[in-house]
Amino acid sequence: MTRMHRRAALALLAAAPFAAPPARAQIKAAAMQLAQPIATPIEIVSRPIRTFSKTSNEKRFGRLEYRGGLVLTSTEKNFGGLSGITIDPDGKRFLSVTDEGHWVTGEFTYNGSAPSGIVDAKMGSILASNGRELGRKRDADCEAIALLDGNLTRGTALLAFERNHRIGRFPIVNGILQRPAGYLKMPPERMSGNKGLEAMTVMTGGPYKGMVVAMSERLTDPAGNHTGWIWIGDVPKRFHLTDVDGFDLTDLASLPDGSLLVLERRFRWTEGVKMQLRLLKPAELVPGNVARGEVLLSTDMTAEIDNMEGLAVHRDARGDTILTMISDDNFNSFLQRTELLQFKLT
Repeated sequence: MTRMHRRAALALLAAAPFAAPPARAQIKAAAMQLAQPIATPIEIVSRPIRTFSKTSNEKRFGRLEYRGGLVLTSTEKNFGGLSGITIDPDGKRFLSVTDEGHWVTGEFTYNGSAPSGIVDAKMGSILASNGRELGRKRDADCEAIALLDGNLTRGTALLAFERNHRIGRFPIVNGILQRPAGYLKMPPERMSGNKGLEAMTVMTGGPYKGMVVAMSERLTDPAGNHTGWIWIGDVPKRFHLTDVDGFDLTDLASLPDGSLLVLERRFRWTEGVKMQLRLLKPAELVPGNVARGEVLLSTDMTAEIDNMEGLAVHRDARGDTILTMISDDNFNSFLQRTELLQFKLT
């Protein structure tokens, strides 16, 4: 080998560790592509639910006034299983999560005060910290969402997961949910795999304004009370809620005065599904306390309900407090429906 050939060979050897083989470069490029969240436009068809009661045209139910509702369908194969919802402060745009690891966003249209449809709808996958989709059911089972700061165009959302218990901070950029930026410290209590973190909100007023409140679907103390936590100084502090008629907890929403709304659901093969809504005053929401709350609404299948799992609050243009509920159809369109219901809290 000549001196020139030896120099060329040494140069090639020296460069080899720094030159990625074509296959490795392709894998790296694919991984970078996976890290970019994708939003796919979808069409959501809306059919109005004109009356909440199946037996009358009554609009007032205690302190709740029915504004209107929709049955939602889509040909997108991953549409369904909507388990949590959050809405922009102006009530126009929403972001919902599914228990199969997807998110859906869109903008409500209204006919007067009643919701009439959804436009500009998009759907995407909830991502893990590495930018990949959540493959396993125990990782993908997202049950609640709340807006931590900003809005649904640019802000931060909190997502709560039921089986692999965690609450993550997910940035929103240009209306698209990004990979998580971090996770909250979890409570020490052991929760059942399918009865774990189900309900969650960020307090919008009162002594705990800006703090996170979450509850298990069914984790009871020796007295049978439900269990929840308030994150104070990033540490979850436990409180309890009395059980009423064996309902499970499905979501929470905060009111500006520091009150807490609790959405509950009960299913029995002999009676079908029931829904309950309770209001907890600020004085009841204290670490170590056992709250009871006021039952605002308790109804069964004589009303237009399904498996109601998501709850959100916003103020309309007149300053009225509007509650929005959404149902999880368990991807069973034969027996169940995806319903969206709106009420005014008087």
